[in-house]
Amino acid sequence: INSGIAGTGGFMVDILEIVKDRDPQEREFHQAVGEVMESVKPVLDTNPIYRQAKIPERLVEPERVIMFRIPWADDQGNVQVNRGFRIEMNSALGPYKGGLRFHPSVNLGILKFLAFEQVFKNALTTLPMGGGKGGSDFDPKGKSDNEVMRICQGFMSELFRHIGPDTDVPAGDIGVGAREIGYLFGMYKKLRNEFTGVLTGKGLNWGGSLIRPEATGYGSVYFAAEMLATRNEALEGKTCLVSGSGNVAQFTAEKLIELGAKVVTLSDSSGCIYDEGGIDAKKLGFVKVLKNVRRGRISEYAEKFSSAVHTEVDPANDTNPIWDHKADCAFPSATQNEINAQDAQNLIDNGVFLVSEGANMPTMPDGIDIFKDHKILYGPGKAANAGGVSVSGLEMTQNSMRLSWTRKEVDDRLKLIMKTIHRTCVDAAEQYGHPGNYEAGANIAGFVKVVDAMLDQGLV
Repeated sequence: INSGIAGTGGFMVDILEIVKDRDPQEREFHQAVGEVMESVKPVLDTNPIYRQAKIPERLVEPERVIMFRIPWADDQGNVQVNRGFRIEMNSALGPYKGGLRFHPSVNLGILKFLAFEQVFKNALTTLPMGGGKGGSDFDPKGKSDNEVMRICQGFMSELFRHIGPDTDVPAGDIGVGAREIGYLFGMYKKLRNEFTGVLTGKGLNWGGSLIRPEATGYGSVYFAAEMLATRNEALEGKTCLVSGSGNVAQFTAEKLIELGAKVVTLSDSSGCIYDEGGIDAKKLGFVKVLKNVRRGRISEYAEKFSSAVHTEVDPANDTNPIWDHKADCAFPSATQNEINAQDAQNLIDNGVFLVSEGANMPTMPDGIDIFKDHKILYGPGKAANAGGVSVSGLEMTQNSMRLSWTRKEVDDRLKLIMKTIHRTCVDAAEQYGHPGNYEAGANIAGFVKVVDAMLDQGLV
């Protein structure tokens, strides 16, 4: 690697080559590393100690990777076997913190990318949290409550050895909601014989926090409002595209509606709906029951409301139709890499001038380049969707203090955190020659905070 020390560009290439050579199949992880290392070039240029201490090489290697099998029996008595994972990426700023994802796409590479992003996102929150991520390739769709309980108990039967309120505090993510957190916590409590704040996203009557379910969606809207304020604009009257129909999308839409914006889209893995008349609070209530209770498909929205049109996923089409509608703002809130270059261009052509990412890394690098070339307001996920983990951190604080804050107290703290994250991104971008570039600002600010802590703590 010494061949790259002389120039930051060469150094960055060498880091990426090391990552690719070691784990060639982990494309999402390569993408996440590349985006961060590109942004922090000026920091490496002005602080040679980071290169001398091999900080980039240390950052791209998890401190610990836990992988295990989960045997369980379905309702027919058949034995099933899934994989479980926990990536404990970096603990320089505090206990590992990050969600658990249950989805067939889960593998080591995706979880490493999510954990890597989580490190810098958590650093931006101002709260004392390291970064981690975990989950299983188990698919909860179509499973009974008893089957979900068995997989959660099997998962925690191994994971309990590696987590704790001062070590690693998991939360929910895709496929892991209140039901799953309850089953996971119950098994942890049984195995450890202790009631501690080891998981966040808990039920309100047994240690959870108000605003936690809403936090990621609300936070992405608060971040968007801060970006708009730099141009003396507000969300009121803006037409907004929202992807997804799960927790993040639902509460993104809820807060947008509350602030006077017009939400016209939602989606799931089967397709998307476009409602020209707007998704109001009553229609959103239908979506919440549809997805959270009945676990149905978003196509049923178009069957219920005649103002909506449903478009099915077309595997032969590289573009996502949800991003091809006239609008002012877009809130990708589904999953990673849901916006490619053509989608990004479609957004620009349709008048979108603000993108606030509720999902993790939903925009591909060539799409981000288009956003930056057109100088739109672009809030990257590690800044814009940090509200979820922020309120998870607030839940940890409430658990430690053995008290509960009111809804207003938590929401006010969330607003302040998102406002602070926005200001931190703006200041870091300006300091290192990227004014108005929120992606660079978020990466630089998070990077500097983490690596300075790593240097303070020595070679560990």
